[in-house]
Amino acid sequence: MRDIAGSIAAWQAAGVRFALATVVETWKSAPRGPGASMAVAEDGEVVGSVSGGCVEGAVYEVAREVLATGEAQLKTYGISDGDALEAGLTCGGIVDILVRPADAAHFPGLPEVLERIAAGLPVAVASVLSADPGAYGGNGTREDTVPGGNLLVRPAEDFAETPVEAPAETAPRPSPRPSPVQGTLGGARLDAAVTEQARGMLAQGHTGVVRIGRHGEQRMDDLTVFVQSFAPPPRMLVFGAIDFAGAVARMGKFLGYHVTVCDARPVFATRRRFPDADELVVQWPHRFLEEHPVDASTVICVLTHDPKFDVPLLERALRTPARYIGAMGSRRTHEDRLARLREAGLSEGELARLSSPIGLDLGARTPEETAVAIMAEIIALRWGGTGERLTRTELSIHRGQPVR
Repeated sequence: MRDIAGSIAAWQAAGVRFALATVVETWKSAPRGPGASMAVAEDGEVVGSVSGGCVEGAVYEVAREVLATGEAQLKTYGISDGDALEAGLTCGGIVDILVRPADAAHFPGLPEVLERIAAGLPVAVASVLSADPGAYGGNGTREDTVPGGNLLVRPAEDFAETPVEAPAETAPRPSPRPSPVQGTLGGARLDAAVTEQARGMLAQGHTGVVRIGRHGEQRMDDLTVFVQSFAPPPRMLVFGAIDFAGAVARMGKFLGYHVTVCDARPVFATRRRFPDADELVVQWPHRFLEEHPVDASTVICVLTHDPKFDVPLLERALRTPARYIGAMGSRRTHEDRLARLREAGLSEGELARLSSPIGLDLGARTPEETAVAIMAEIIALRWGGTGERLTRTELSIHRGQPVR
């Protein structure tokens, strides 16, 4: 839903009623994964996508019905059985889609969710999908009315206890802190159990279905709960303010990264040259990396093309938990770079993490083509792709969870 958050926030601000359709679970080959969303306004305007075009028409009609009745629906779309009028996934997959009015009754925490997305703050929403044992089998035929129940879950660190002095009797009392959760799934024990699971999924940036007992016990046949995580966008650090970096920054922003461009040369690191970057930093690259934490979702692209920048930067980068570390340069430059890094004390295991020369072999020439090659390698690494032409493989087209 992050990709349509701006549009639906504008609808909310204008008082426009709309329904929100969200993919909650998929089987086999589905075009879009859990969390993909489409919104339909009361005037018929549509934003977003749940299947890349396979079932949007059918979901649109369900959304219009949901707006008319005020009742959420859970729909399953599967392989077409030959009926030309039946909505089906031509890719052969099965997808469950939750369609609900975006109102206080069905999505009470939506305004805060949109605020936190805009502010880059994490939040998760848990929604009960089914309360019938065995009802959620994904056989491509079920159409249920959703039982309801929603829980907005904020990260535990937002509510860490900090000791404070008791206020004087005459001092104004501080405003009460907001609850770590908002709403309920139907009971305190259940809310507590789902909150813990939702926080774990939020920390991983994972959206999906969990099955749990009605009172929070670890059972698999009572309740099906959809947890949608809105974690802050992953970071992309681009070092070297060259023309290739501008194309990489544009591509990274397009793919949902929070992009930082860093270069020690102020004449090159200008906003005019990098209008798409979220942050533009004039600093020695290795010093920037020393001062800013890197997590397992961060990708690092070293495009400086200069040993005095590259080596101290990569020496530090290869010792971080970054998901991807790539460096631009010829094969001769790569061999020289490896020799310098070995002299700096890096192990062969650490050096093996370096993607250099950076990117996939696409025959790229221009900065834009090179950016596609770099981002293709990053995507392949995240999802376990081979980088091979699909026509030459027999692997599943759509992978499951990200490779960790």
